[in-house]
Amino acid sequence: MALLPPFFLDTVVAIGIGDDPNNRHWIGTGFIYGNLVPSDGKTQKNIKSYRLWLITNKHVLQGLKSVYIKFNSATEPNSTDYLVNLIARNGRKLWIGHSNEDTDVAAIFLNAGFLNSENRGFAFVRSDEHVLSKHQMVSERISEGDRLFVLGFPMGLVASERQYVICRSGTFARIRDYLDGRTSDYLVDAPVFPGNSGGPVIICPSGLAITGTNPIKKADFIGVVKSYVPYRDAAISQQTRRPRIIFEENSGLAAVEGAQSVIETVELAEKRFKGRQSQAKYRAQKQISNNSVEQNTPTEVDLQRH
Repeated sequence: MALLPPFFLDTVVAIGIGDDPNNRHWIGTGFIYGNLVPSDGKTQKNIKSYRLWLITNKHVLQGLKSVYIKFNSATEPNSTDYLVNLIARNGRKLWIGHSNEDTDVAAIFLNAGFLNSENRGFAFVRSDEHVLSKHQMVSERISEGDRLFVLGFPMGLVASERQYVICRSGTFARIRDYLDGRTSDYLVDAPVFPGNSGGPVIICPSGLAITGTNPIKKADFIGVVKSYVPYRDAAISQQTRRPRIIFEENSGLAAVEGAQSVIETVELAEKRFKGRQSQAKYRAQKQISNNSVEQNTPTEVDLQRH
């Protein structure tokens, strides 16, 4: 019996650096988030439209001019790496991070039409169907011990031919502080390593519940892996009594940014996207008045085959 809907696996992509495809280094994970776009009255009823965003951590993108993201083919047993520029010609960042400096969530616009034209196989987390907000988590009485799945590419384990996301299971270790509004992240007890950063966390459904709690009816997106929590110890010099060597180990705990931070980051990204749309429309109208029409649509990032 499957507890993780398979489409969640197809939302996840590897993020890498290095122009040589034979020596590309996979540094993190991202996933595709579809934000429901309000109907403009032109589309048929009951047909939903989504704008796609690549979600990852700020620290995965910080200081980089470009990254590569891997997409599997929808028709062939292979994948293609796409170059994503992160800095515009004028030096402006082409990605947007959460307004709180300490909240480690970033979003990049993805051109769904281009991906479909390239026959890329992918799915996306739907903002109106697959997301468990903080308010909903409180209502559902989510608590420590509830089970979850962590998706991503720990230690850069990405095959060059085709990517297969790694799924590991865990539990909430501490979440009441998040649900009380004291933090933007919470702790999980799950095996997380470098490369997992930016990967989605999915709550595991369960039909059983003890008194005072609710059964978890379905799998939903609940957060983004931020980092593992290290355990550090020091070797002290017998002569100077000062630390000479610091030892660091993975404690088995990991910090996860809540889904609420993704919702807030995408809201900011949507505002900037719409602003650039308005700017492009104004430029187009100005060009028309000058009898020089150039049909361009604003895109926050260009995907290039590599």
